[in-house]
Amino acid sequence: MDERRGKAPEIHPSSIVSSRARIGNGVRIGPWCSIGPDVEIGDNAELISHVVVDERTTLGEGVVCYPFTTVGMAPQDLKYRGEPTSCIVGARTIIRENVTIHRGTATGTGVTRIGPDCLIMANSHVAHDCTLGRGVIIVNNVVMGGHVVIGDDARIMGAAALHQFVRIGHAALVGGVCGVEADVIPYGSVLGNRARLVGLHWIWLRRNGVQPDEIRRMRQAFRALYPKAAHATSAVFQDRLEHVRQTYADDARVVEILDFIAAPSHRGLVRVQNGDMIESDGA
Repeated sequence: MDERRGKAPEIHPSSIVSSRARIGNGVRIGPWCSIGPDVEIGDNAELISHVVVDERTTLGEGVVCYPFTTVGMAPQDLKYRGEPTSCIVGARTIIRENVTIHRGTATGTGVTRIGPDCLIMANSHVAHDCTLGRGVIIVNNVVMGGHVVIGDDARIMGAAALHQFVRIGHAALVGGVCGVEADVIPYGSVLGNRARLVGLHWIWLRRNGVQPDEIRRMRQAFRALYPKAAHATSAVFQDRLEHVRQTYADDARVVEILDFIAAPSHRGLVRVQNGDMIESDGA
């Protein structure tokens, strides 16, 4: 049990905390931090040092911010005129050194939202109106434009760049130094600049207890959707979608992929280029 639970917050005398901020029990605010108005910091959170939490920002219980992070600063959007937008960081999320997270815009959702149990590694940027699900891992030097949506358990490797409005599906893997201009399907794995779809995220599936038979069926469905040399925007792709939906109607993860593809999109889908795949046995 956390020894700080139920205790009064500890605030270093060099830090500045707005009188309008709400600080939970057991919070530790180290030296040279700045906490703005209408900020809420949940129980047992920790700001190690030199952390800025700007106005209308919520940090959930147990969040840890490392030195020189800034959370909830004004968005880098020329249309922003000081509207009262916000930023929310879920419980137990860890934010490493030099990360910048900006609050939302009035022309977007109005809130930048990071789910619980995420890890955002050093020097990364989360732009205005982005939404990160539960358990997302963002590796060092990742940058994302505004309005990006990242599903639960996705992995974004180092120095990847995500175009504004891109969607990254549940448990997808974006390889290092990828330039991602379009949506990545759930459980998909993309590599390269520009990113191309190279298969499914087998490692996540295995580590999370997905049974070999289910993985095998996912692989079969994936190959039916993306046969070699097929083009994702061809009219035939819609026929393949319908065939896979009928064939795998009882496979929840396959249906999840199909529903993601069918959902509205600003950017379209990352494609398989020339049938280029990195295959494994998938089981």
